[in-house]
Amino acid sequence: MSIALVTFDLDDTLWSVAPVMHGAEAALREWLAASAPKLGPVPVEHLWLIRKRLLLLEPSLSHRLSELRRRILQLALREAGYADVQAEQLAEQGFQVFLHARHQVELFPEVHPTLEKLANRYCLGVITNGNADVRRLGLADYFHFALNAEDLGIGKPDPHPFNQALQRAGVAAHQAVHIGDHPGDDIAGALAAGLQAIWFNPQGKAWEGQQPADAEIRNLAELPAVLEQLDNKSA
Repeated sequence: MSIALVTFDLDDTLWSVAPVMHGAEAALREWLAASAPKLGPVPVEHLWLIRKRLLLLEPSLSHRLSELRRRILQLALREAGYADVQAEQLAEQGFQVFLHARHQVELFPEVHPTLEKLANRYCLGVITNGNADVRRLGLADYFHFALNAEDLGIGKPDPHPFNQALQRAGVAAHQAVHIGDHPGDDIAGALAAGLQAIWFNPQGKAWEGQQPADAEIRNLAELPAVLEQLDNKSA
């Protein structure tokens, strides 16, 4: 049976995430310095230590990145001397500053033309461990659904997000292909759930995972032809 569903990772698959996160962290620190003077110009290392403490107490927060960041900010603000209510308000405001900056992504130039071409043939979906929202990025019209670890309570490589994608699309695992950059979360996770997997590897890295992907691409423009090849194999 031919391919019916194609799912995408987001960070480092549709855009480079490092400059986005650096910009978002800088925007947050600037906002905190101006709006939470008791906290002052908080070092990133301090926030990472709070993050580590919170994850030790509640490991499930590792799949709930938005909630984790809110908790980090709340705790940092309370420890700086803000009352609980004010700390909660400031944390939410700071989080929204971060979230806005986190969505200032520069899509790879091939994203729109590739998605437009694929959307005419396949059901497209998103499976992400991050907290980027395709609706805020002007990409929602291409996708039938978007699943993230925060909403599901667990992320890739666990099979649950992939199984949820199959249920949303109403297809069997052998009719689905997942595209992503991470050998573990994306490739191993998809293969373990029975999907085919395409490794997005723009830098030409050597494969260091276990079971290799069904295909590899260096540029998203290659994706339609590779899907066609996989489709012909499965027919």
